[in-house]
Amino acid sequence: MTTKTNVPATAADKQRVLAAGLFAQSMQRNSTMGRLSGPMPKGEAAAGEVVRKQTSTDLPIVKTMDLSRGKGDEVEFQFLQPVGAYPIMGSETAEGKGTGLSYDTARVRVNQARFPVDLGDTMTTIRSAVDFRRLGRPVAQSLMDSYMDQSLLVHMAGARGFHDNIEWRIPVAANPKFAAMAVNPVKAPTKNRHFIADGTNGIIPFALSGGDVDMATTDVLSMDVVDAIRTTMESIALPPPAVKIPGDVVAEDSPLRVLLVSPAQYHSFAQDPNFRQFQANALARASKAKQHPLFLGECGLWNGVLIMKMPKPIRFYAGDAISYCTSHTAETEATATVPAGFGTTHAIDRAILLGGQAIAQAFAASGHGGMPFFWKEKEFDHGDKMELLIGAIQGISKVRWLVDQGNGVKHYTDHGIVAIDTAVPIIAARQ
Repeated sequence: MTTKTNVPATAADKQRVLAAGLFAQSMQRNSTMGRLSGPMPKGEAAAGEVVRKQTSTDLPIVKTMDLSRGKGDEVEFQFLQPVGAYPIMGSETAEGKGTGLSYDTARVRVNQARFPVDLGDTMTTIRSAVDFRRLGRPVAQSLMDSYMDQSLLVHMAGARGFHDNIEWRIPVAANPKFAAMAVNPVKAPTKNRHFIADGTNGIIPFALSGGDVDMATTDVLSMDVVDAIRTTMESIALPPPAVKIPGDVVAEDSPLRVLLVSPAQYHSFAQDPNFRQFQANALARASKAKQHPLFLGECGLWNGVLIMKMPKPIRFYAGDAISYCTSHTAETEATATVPAGFGTTHAIDRAILLGGQAIAQAFAASGHGGMPFFWKEKEFDHGDKMELLIGAIQGISKVRWLVDQGNGVKHYTDHGIVAIDTAVPIIAARQ
C-alpha cells in the first residue's frame, strides 16, 4: 500500500518552520538598520536548539533572544562598570588590594506588534485579476520591517521628531498610541551625549539662548562638524566604543564610528568638493573588511566616521520642542524650542553617532511556533473573507548606564550613542 507524507496546515512543526523563516527574513533585511547588527550565532532559524542567543557587542545594535524563560516580557542586560586603578610597584604588598568589580543591570521590555492585511472576499477574487493573497504577505512584511527600522531609529535618536507622512509606522509623540508602539520609554540624549552644530567650534554641548536652542540656520553639517565630532570623541572620558566590523583587518588600528544623517544633512555634506574622495575612502575600507554590507549604498568615510543616510529624518520645525537632559546625575528632562527665525525654510535634524552596544533589541517567544515573528491566515464570514496577519514580539531601548566617572560621581550615559543636532534647509513642504 502506497502512503503519502502529509503535514497538516495546523501542525506545530509546520508553524515553527514558517515562523523561523519569517524571523530570518526580517533579521536579514537589506536596510541601513539591518546592517548595523551582526547575525544571530549559529543560524538564527535554529531556534529550537538555542537557549540564549545574542549578536555581537562590537556593532551598534545588540539583539538578544532568550527562549529559556517562556513568555517573559523583559530581557535583562548587564554592564561592567569601568575600572580605575594604579599598579602595585616593587616589593609593596599586593595581597588584599585587588580592585573591586561592579556591574549594573538594565531591562528591556517586549510587547506584541501586529499588522493585519485584508485579502478581500470571494467577489474580490472573481472581479479582480490581482492575486491579493499572493501580494498580501510581502505587503505585511514591508510594514513590519518599516516598523522595526523606525522603532530603532526613534530610540537611537531619543526623539520621534515632527516629520510625518504616510511612510511612518510610528506616530508623533503627541499621539495617544505612541508610548504603546514605542514599547519602552523614548529617552532624550543624556547631557554628556548631546551636541549641536556651531559655526565657530564645529560642535558644542547642547545649549540654550533664552528658551530657544542656541543655533542658527547656518549651523549645518559640514566637514568641520565631522572633524569636531572625531576630536570630541577622542577628548572625552569613556567615549562610545568603536564599531568593529567582522573581518575588518584594521579595526584596531583605525577605529570606526557610524554617523547616521538625514537625507537633508547628507545633501549638505555632499556639497563639499572632496565628497567623492569620502566615498572612495569608504570603498577602500570595505576592501579591508571583506566587503561588509555596512559599506554598501550611499556612504562616505571621513576621519574615522562612516557617514550613512538614515531611513527617515528626526526633524524639528520652527516652534517645535526638543527634549534635553538637564543634569548629569539625573534623567530629568526639559524642552527647548526651535528658534522662530528658522521660519518655513529651515529646520533642525538630528544626526546620530553610533558606537558599539548602542541599542538593545530584545525578542521573546510567541505562542505561534515559539518564535518572535509569526504570521497567520484566517477565513471568516463562513469562508467568504480572508485576512493575513504578521506579528512580532520585541522591544527596543537605548543602552544607558549610570557610569562611574572615576571620582565617585556617576553620570547617566548613553553608552554607544551621541546626538548631534544641525540646521537643514527644508527641501519639501512640512509633512
